[in-house]
Amino acid sequence: MDGELPRLTARLTALAAEAGLDRVGVCTADPFAATRLTIGSRKSTGMSARLGFTFTDPDVSTDIRRSFPWAERLVVGIRSYLPDAGDPGPALPGRGRVARFAVTDAYQPLRSGLERLAVELGEAGFRSEVLVDDSRLVDRAAAVRAGVGWWGKSTMVLSPGVGPWFLIGSVVTDARLPVSELMERNCGSCVACLPACPTGALVAPGVLDARLCLAALAQSPGVIPRDLRPFLEDRLYGCDECLTACPPGSRLLDRSVSPRGSVDLVKLLRTPDRELTGRFEHFYLPSRRPRVLRRNALVALGNTGTAEHLDLVAGYLGSPDWMLRLHAAWAVHRMGVRLSIRRAEMFLRHAASRERSPEVREELTLAGVDP
Repeated sequence: MDGELPRLTARLTALAAEAGLDRVGVCTADPFAATRLTIGSRKSTGMSARLGFTFTDPDVSTDIRRSFPWAERLVVGIRSYLPDAGDPGPALPGRGRVARFAVTDAYQPLRSGLERLAVELGEAGFRSEVLVDDSRLVDRAAAVRAGVGWWGKSTMVLSPGVGPWFLIGSVVTDARLPVSELMERNCGSCVACLPACPTGALVAPGVLDARLCLAALAQSPGVIPRDLRPFLEDRLYGCDECLTACPPGSRLLDRSVSPRGSVDLVKLLRTPDRELTGRFEHFYLPSRRPRVLRRNALVALGNTGTAEHLDLVAGYLGSPDWMLRLHAAWAVHRMGVRLSIRRAEMFLRHAASRERSPEVREELTLAGVDP
């Protein structure tokens, strides 16, 4: 059967191209020891912040055999979400930007393509399991080992022709397929991504401090640190700045011109939870609750909204959710200062007279209102 494995690999490569994958490679299923050390270092220094996913249990995520003892190889595929994801355009009052990878469920076509490879492996008599957006595998490390890309200084994986604009998935298999060669490329002297980060979260080439990463903050539960809220600007979900600055992805980015990825924040804040959860079901929302989206929308309106948005934002000062009241208080204060709206203080004083949450009371005090 071993003599058939190179031909099986060739069939998988051809199928991947037919399924719309941009590149596919094969690597061993051995543990990712270096990545395990890196994750441990980030956690010990606090730079991993509240990151979950593969950071939750790195012993599992860096050793696929913990989940699949029979694993011999990983067939790794990538698929770009550009140019289909388009361009959200310039910041507009009342609108919020969504990172391009999340404009639609871009994982679905990637998964479909990998499932075709899994079927082919099954028909050849081998076991297989598709892993897409799965915490059991550090997919970036797998992509590099499988030769489909190289580690960028942004901590993203880059690949020729698509730069960083792609998602990664794998098929775990017991087929001992020939492994791919590593990609002999790197970023060279380019450091364009580092100064592009609005908060300086890329503290060194290849080192991300997630405590400062806007994409991580936009998905994290709880309170957004006060000093970082202005940097979110009009972002509702995700951040593309380090990707946009990356030269290898510029040609694909230039073709991404259709207007997509801009969300009506007024409509969002007026939509019931159930409808929001359905509309944004492909977003990662902690506990599957849309309160994080509402929080982000309030911050975005505080940063970019106009006077006509003040009443809507102030209405959230009466929310039953203390976290939303807190961010509404910040947004009302910021809009009042930014737009010189005197009645913003009236809203805050009224809220202070009835507020009982210590966290919100502290926010009101920082806004200059004594509860």
